[in-house]
Amino acid sequence: MHAIQQTRQQRARGIGRLVTKSLGGRTRIAELYQEGAAKLRLPESFTDELEAVTINTAGGITGGDQFDWSFRAGPGSFLTATTQACEKIYKASAGTGQITTRIEVGEGARMHWLPQESILFDNASLTRRLEVDLAADAEFLAVEAILLGRKAMGEAMNTGLVRDRWRIRRAGQLLHAEELKLEGDVANLVASPAVLAGRVAFATLILVSPRAEALVRPIREQIGEELGGVSHWQGKLVARIAAPDGFALRKILIPVISALRGGASVPKVWTL
Repeated sequence: MHAIQQTRQQRARGIGRLVTKSLGGRTRIAELYQEGAAKLRLPESFTDELEAVTINTAGGITGGDQFDWSFRAGPGSFLTATTQACEKIYKASAGTGQITTRIEVGEGARMHWLPQESILFDNASLTRRLEVDLAADAEFLAVEAILLGRKAMGEAMNTGLVRDRWRIRRAGQLLHAEELKLEGDVANLVASPAVLAGRVAFATLILVSPRAEALVRPIREQIGEELGGVSHWQGKLVARIAAPDGFALRKILIPVISALRGGASVPKVWTL
């Protein structure tokens, strides 16, 4: 008898890298590389800012998929990076999807990392890493938002894995570190008052900038005491928001991001 051969499942792989430089008072491309299912597009800009949009041509992520994104804002440049749409994390039959984002921000440069929400479906499995290295006078703004299913569609993430790991360094010294892990009976975990009290849409924002302290009060007023909180120490502002669904989260998230960007709007793809 012939041995039964298992069919090797197709996995998505992608690598995207963008380096910017300041030239003539505007931010320009210094290096652009893309491989596999990872694509980068650069919409026309009429300001000193360069906007990059990441695209996953695989249409989502499942177990065993792997994406690596790398951004370096050169000295004096201003780079904003976002995603084309919400990233969808589908049921994993085997393995864990992995997303790694590495960011470097040079002297006097600004980098805003503003991906749209990640939607996790039931039995999804995802690990993400955000590694950031900042020059002493660099500005960095980041948001990561997660939806545990789409409530409006009657979907929920009951079981699975989501793990986030953040490491942010300034001038080589660790400035911010955090770990999030929801594993197994996710629905029961998030129902706990000590976790999310049943809310299934949540986000973390961090701003490293001399402007951070002055923004604590207005951002706190925007979020409100019931949906989150804001703190400031060591030159960084950290805000956390937890909402009952994705629509409610986005209604708060967009004006908060705009305020942290000094009044500038979110990237255009957020509102398409």
